[in-house]
Amino acid sequence: MSAKKTAAKSNVSAEELLGHYREMLMIRRFEEKAGQLYGMGLIGGFCHLYIGQEAVVVGLEAASKEGDKRVTSYRDHGHMLACGMDPKGIMAELTGREGGFSKGKGGSMHMFSKEKHFYGGHGIVAAQVPLGAGLAFSDKYKGNDNVTFAYFGDGAANQGQVYETYNMAELWSLPVIFVIENNQYAMGTSVNRSTKSPSLWERGKAYGIEGEEVDGMNVLAVKEAGERAVAHCRAGEGPYILEVKTYRYRGHSMSDPAKYRTREEVQKMRDERDPIEQIRDMLLTGKHASEDDLKAIDKEIKGIVNEAAEFSKESPEPALEELWTDIYAKVEA
Repeated sequence: MSAKKTAAKSNVSAEELLGHYREMLMIRRFEEKAGQLYGMGLIGGFCHLYIGQEAVVVGLEAASKEGDKRVTSYRDHGHMLACGMDPKGIMAELTGREGGFSKGKGGSMHMFSKEKHFYGGHGIVAAQVPLGAGLAFSDKYKGNDNVTFAYFGDGAANQGQVYETYNMAELWSLPVIFVIENNQYAMGTSVNRSTKSPSLWERGKAYGIEGEEVDGMNVLAVKEAGERAVAHCRAGEGPYILEVKTYRYRGHSMSDPAKYRTREEVQKMRDERDPIEQIRDMLLTGKHASEDDLKAIDKEIKGIVNEAAEFSKESPEPALEELWTDIYAKVEA
């Protein structure tokens, strides 16, 4: 498949639309708050925001089931929220507090939740791709029908370990969905300047891997493509590649002024392609919700995010003794 797919809007219920709207808005408001806390000096180190890309992870999580796994890179807060991790624990980890998912010792890039099958954001570019194949190998070995979503960006798509992983995943028919979140600028270099390939997903053809390109600013299109990919993997057909064309509104990280693109370009995307506004318009024009209903949802979400921020401020910093914990794992002989 190579054509961009659009979802059959008539088959989507009002409840589903509201669910997508709420989840995307939660990510947007959480990331806005994280940006504020970073500016106040409460979040240290690197911080990569997911603003603009919300439809990708929300659409794919809508196509998943309990037991499916996910692993991603450092732009990971949206993935955590979408798979159901507690905003309080995420924000506390961002601020380096004891109440965080990694006890305040991992920060933005190193949070995990075994309960939610979230196997981390990873700071080394493309390092998570072979890890995703390993997770999928585990499920195939156990004989279940779970799949793994291995997310990486257009910059990481040029790394060698990606193609080593493609080869092994296809050889062993692993149930892994390689999700290329193509936000077009990697760390600051336009994809048009970094590759001559007309598309990134088609590189998988050399290994016999099927895939497609999808509009990553349309949550319904992402969900539909995700369902095709998931069905392919659950049927034992091996890996699948989704190149999700998306766009980040903010810089690569909080320290990036993003001078490699114009403000007009970013504003045009916000005005014409924003994933949250698309669903908002569908809810209003379809009379599935009123302006007041949507304002109430926004107010509720802001309350949850503010509560998470307060929790992170009140949670104590890790004790000095924590420097010596979680270094080695105890393994039964």
